[in-house]
Amino acid sequence: MSDLTLQVSGLTKSYNAGKPNQVNVLQGASLDVAAGEVVALVAPSGAGKSTLLHIAGLLDTPDAGTVRIAGEDMTNLSDRKRTAVRRATVGFIYQFHHLLPEFTALENIVLPQLANGAGDKAAVTRAQELLAKVGIAERAGHRPAALSGGEQQRVAFCRALANEPKLLLADEPTGNLDPETSDRVFDTLMSLVRDTGLAAVIATHNLELAARMDRQVRMTGGVLEPL
Repeated sequence: MSDLTLQVSGLTKSYNAGKPNQVNVLQGASLDVAAGEVVALVAPSGAGKSTLLHIAGLLDTPDAGTVRIAGEDMTNLSDRKRTAVRRATVGFIYQFHHLLPEFTALENIVLPQLANGAGDKAAVTRAQELLAKVGIAERAGHRPAALSGGEQQRVAFCRALANEPKLLLADEPTGNLDPETSDRVFDTLMSLVRDTGLAAVIATHNLELAARMDRQVRMTGGVLEPL
């Protein structure tokens, strides 16, 4: 597969290494994701999908194996460089939105852009455009507590895409929503991903949602295999 955005190869990760209660979470996990491809990651709780996403997104390091993003080997980067790459290149969405409660929807999307060096005017314009795309432009001035669960997650989507990442990693992004809202919000997410052409790995328990993605992989015994 050409034009690969994410390449993880032979990832291993254990916790409590060398102790009787050592947990081997990843045992040679490998996955390639191309630009414009949406991959569903299906796994039960505790199988290691969050660990995989954290390593792929440079929030954690593996015991062994390699991570390449847009062709660049991330294995031996300094913490400072990893942070810079993560801020500019990777977008994260979680089951819980983790919006900053004291800031408005607009401000929650502006802040990561400012941290990445954007100017105030450009950051506000970008935030307004994203909120319009997800259909909640009129809620820009509301703080998270005044938004519904679905609206909060839409803001989280916009925040993840604010810096125009090449890679989107989502961990159960609709898992905290009721089925009807989940379906609508998932449609919004897929529309955003398709519009931007980025590579995406979306972890979900929902096999119906997984079937709507380009490809499905299952994590079993610390490795990935086609579903």
